[in-house]
Amino acid sequence: MPKLDKPKILVVNDDANSLFALTSLLALWAEQESYEVLAARSGQDALRQVLMHDFAVILLDVNMPGMDGFETAEAIHARARSADIPIIFITAFLADELDRLKAYQHGAVDFLFTPVIPQVLYAKISVFVALAMKNEELKKQARQLSQRTTELTATNQRLTREIEERKSMERQNHAKDEFLAMLGHELRNPLSAISSAASLIGLPGVSAEGVQRAKKIIQRQSQHLGRIVDDLLDLSRAMSGKILLNRLPLDLSALVGQTMETYRATGRSTDYELVQDLDSGWIEGDSTRLEQITSNLLDNALKYTPPGGRIDVRTWTENDDVVLSVRDNGVGIPAELLPHVFDVFVQGSSTLDRSQGGLGIGLSLVRRLAELHGGSVEAESSGPNRGSTFTLRLPRVEHLAAPQPAPAGQRQHGKPRLLLIEDNDDGREMMAMMLSGYGYDVNAAADGLLGLSAALDFQPDLALVDIGLPGIDGYEVARRLRADPATREIKLIALTGYGLAEDLRRVMEAGFDRHLVKPVDIDQLMEVIDNCAQLPVKQ
Repeated sequence: MPKLDKPKILVVNDDANSLFALTSLLALWAEQESYEVLAARSGQDALRQVLMHDFAVILLDVNMPGMDGFETAEAIHARARSADIPIIFITAFLADELDRLKAYQHGAVDFLFTPVIPQVLYAKISVFVALAMKNEELKKQARQLSQRTTELTATNQRLTREIEERKSMERQNHAKDEFLAMLGHELRNPLSAISSAASLIGLPGVSAEGVQRAKKIIQRQSQHLGRIVDDLLDLSRAMSGKILLNRLPLDLSALVGQTMETYRATGRSTDYELVQDLDSGWIEGDSTRLEQITSNLLDNALKYTPPGGRIDVRTWTENDDVVLSVRDNGVGIPAELLPHVFDVFVQGSSTLDRSQGGLGIGLSLVRRLAELHGGSVEAESSGPNRGSTFTLRLPRVEHLAAPQPAPAGQRQHGKPRLLLIEDNDDGREMMAMMLSGYGYDVNAAADGLLGLSAALDFQPDLALVDIGLPGIDGYEVARRLRADPATREIKLIALTGYGLAEDLRRVMEAGFDRHLVKPVDIDQLMEVIDNCAQLPVKQ
């Protein structure tokens, strides 16, 4: 423990001899009692000393010229810092009761009469010195206790923070474990169906109807696997900011209406009452991503609403926003889950038979895509079995009518001639057979150099080019086709397993007209081929 400062005693007396006598007498015991002695010749000098030091006790002469002892005591005790310093008055004559009262009123704690008796002086100052040392020790202990309390408080706050962080990590790890288990379940189901259907096709004696049903199962489950992969990749791209939006003015109500018509046409909403109230509202957005938002919100409503339930879809304008609302009367959202429905890896449990499956990342993707469009999405629910409402808000733009396009040139009759450049043998063979089955004249090449040669010989109207080719990749194939006058008019569609913003940028810079991410849905491929064949050649 650090050594305490020595207590100080102040002797105030205008008489030099008396002052010397008192200080000398006190000095005899200074080492033994561990204190210091200071002297002052006047009241003003005493006040200066009090401003600089703390004193255990002051021996103050009553009869001094100018500022006497009573006035000095009053001035000393007028300061907050020195108000509690004990003062012993020293007087050369016996004080009567009036003087005693006056002295006590000015803060005196005792009297000493001259000539001072050493034993009496020693007894009196020893008490105050001991008190001063005890007070100093108590102050130090209080400071140490305060510092320790501060340290303990900081430690406690740190431990509390670490505990909360650990609990949060445990919750996240638990959510990820559940997600991985759910992913395994979602992948095994379609893979099992595909495997069984493929085995069925190879069995002897299986009927033609059975083969057709098996093929449809393989096609349907392959599409399901593709959607799972797309969800995972899209979420990863969205969270890392690598989705590049192709933003154009569009009417949100028209896009939502088309999406709902697709649901009706494919039978995905057959068992539900799907009601729409769509008012026009123009925004600037990526139609593909906005359709993805709408589909995910509809899928979520279908997933958590029992068959026979009702789903209301509305669009309207509100101040500077265009609003999309999807409301269902399904299982609802518990209050504790509501703040987390848009978090990654969070999915509410349900007693429903969720035959449509899902990874619980659709709403996370909705929120991120909404934010990329400068909008927001929020969820509301009154609780379990009370349904839920999801509301998307996007910035509204003024709609300016687009100029009418100039009359297009005479369209080529019949289907375009196609060149397929793909290095995967199975993929190339199956796609060529499929395109031929749809009535296209198809030529195929196994690598980039063979593809360039085939383009010169075959002179296709449109080429489907895989990016990851051996030798020269698809980017280089596109650049060479565009550089050659004999092939620069060929429409080019890129096929790739990557869909990041950087991949799309490289594809378009290389000279491609369109970009498709594998696996390609056949209906989408037919639509892109048809639309691309009608476009002017990219220069």
